[in-house]
Amino acid sequence: MHHSGSSSHEFRKGPGPRGRGCCSVSFLKYVLFIFNFLFLVGGVAVLSVAAWTVAEEHTYVAVLTTTTYATTAYLLLLAGLLALPAALLACCAVHKEDKCYLLMYTFLLLFVFLLEAAAGVLAYVYEEQVKGELGHTLQGTFRSSYGTDEAATLAIDTLQQEFDCCGALSYRDWKDSEWVLSGAANNNTVPDSCCKTPSPYCGVRDHPSNIWYNGCIHSLGEELAAHLVVLGAVGCGLCVLQVLGIVLACCLYLKLRSAEDHGY
Repeated sequence: MHHSGSSSHEFRKGPGPRGRGCCSVSFLKYVLFIFNFLFLVGGVAVLSVAAWTVAEEHTYVAVLTTTTYATTAYLLLLAGLLALPAALLACCAVHKEDKCYLLMYTFLLLFVFLLEAAAGVLAYVYEEQVKGELGHTLQGTFRSSYGTDEAATLAIDTLQQEFDCCGALSYRDWKDSEWVLSGAANNNTVPDSCCKTPSPYCGVRDHPSNIWYNGCIHSLGEELAAHLVVLGAVGCGLCVLQVLGIVLACCLYLKLRSAEDHGY
């Protein structure tokens, strides 16, 4: 009888609800800590890509008819900004074994997951549409907005200088533009930004030795599509990481609650 009591006592001193091995609280805390580091690195990567996109292409948003491109970049920017508070919250949750913090961390991860998923899907869908959109609208934007819309004017001048192009489809677009027809061109046939060597009133001559003859639509379309592919890859790729984090946080939460219920 004494032997049986001893065995029973040893059984009660087993691992209990905190578990052992890969199911233990300690193991889950360790893995969640590693994940949190990877999550923070991923957040910095997302933030960097989104900030780069906003800085590089923000000027060109003025010539687009939809806000999808900007929305995609800003969704990823927000997801990246949330990485630091989420990482700090996770550290507190793991260190203190606080179930409330774990729940908050899980919901924050879910929110970041949704932001990245939305950005990734938007980027891939819009990447298929952006060249078609430019084909239908860019020529009209060049003809009607230059000289009347400050943001569009800046975007067009920057676009023409950066991509060595003139007009949406060709330099001939300027002939029927509001800028020329209204007399605002001051005898220029094309904007000075079309010139191979830009200078005041260099756009008076539209000779191929002086201005670029190719349009901007193809260069801009390829540039935006390339950026959208990067945004889509980053958004969708890091979504997978968030799913792992959500699963780990939920498992640790359930283990801690079970241990608390049993008085451990």
